[in-house]
Amino acid sequence: MGPITLAADAKSSSVASLDARERTMRNSQLERRQSFASVNMGEEKPFDFIRTFFEGVIAGGTAGVVVETALYPIDTIKTRLQAAHGGAKINLKGLYSGLAGNLAGVLPASAVFVGVYEPAKQKLLKMFPENLSAAAHFTAGAIGGIAASLIRVPTEVVKQRMQTGQFTSAPDAVRLIVSKEGFKGLYAGYGSFLLRDLPFDAIQFCIYEQLRIGYKAAAKRDLNDPENALIGAFAGVLTGAITTPLDVIKTRLMIQGSANQYKGVFDCVQTIVREEGPPALLKGIGPRVLWIGIGGSIFFGVLESTKRSLAQRRPTPHQNSNTKQD
Repeated sequence: MGPITLAADAKSSSVASLDARERTMRNSQLERRQSFASVNMGEEKPFDFIRTFFEGVIAGGTAGVVVETALYPIDTIKTRLQAAHGGAKINLKGLYSGLAGNLAGVLPASAVFVGVYEPAKQKLLKMFPENLSAAAHFTAGAIGGIAASLIRVPTEVVKQRMQTGQFTSAPDAVRLIVSKEGFKGLYAGYGSFLLRDLPFDAIQFCIYEQLRIGYKAAAKRDLNDPENALIGAFAGVLTGAITTPLDVIKTRLMIQGSANQYKGVFDCVQTIVREEGPPALLKGIGPRVLWIGIGGSIFFGVLESTKRSLAQRRPTPHQNSNTKQD
């Protein structure tokens, strides 16, 4: 009986060792699969569109108001630089001109953008293959940008007209623009706005999310607020520099008013290059990169902090079960 018992023990030990190796391999594969997912998704949970949407609305609105208030003067200088023809000097007075009216648009626009982006991102991450998570983030950013553009464009038109001294208050600006140019005047430069902002939103959020995924995988922990802010700043600087020519075109089209100096995007580009030279397409790149870099740092830092705070306030399954029992 001794040899038979030893053989059985050896066989059992071999099977147990094989099972342990298989479990280790499965866990390793699961960890690799999770590393491709968005860092904001955390553990796999049932998708709650309504909660995700409203948490995104609150976080996006908060981040948008904070960053706009902090950096509005830099944006004003950038706009005046881009609007100046030739070597004209810019006025450094009234750098907060139009802030109140702009916040009235920034708050809902930022809220709608993040409110749409977050659930779209989570759905797309489940639909796309794991190695195409960047495409999911890029697409979600574009979807959020389209939704927010319906609010952003009128806000941007009014803001830039006030920044360049055409109007003194937002209500007067809206009333006079509509009376002289019709309702479509509030959407002046809409095509160029989408040409700039859709790639900007898509690229910035894609870079930001992918950097967070890589950083989190390397650090093997959740990121803190300064780290989120640093990644947001880098994503903003890179995206801002790439899209500066699109921003110049958008600004010229939006502030031309009823004069119709430019017939469209391509005519605007040709006119600027012919009359002012190719470097004019990079006007305001310094303030723009500074503004978006600092803005990205503040925006994403506040955004992630607010999202985390909201997530901590969610009722846990244990709390829900206790409530039902009561």
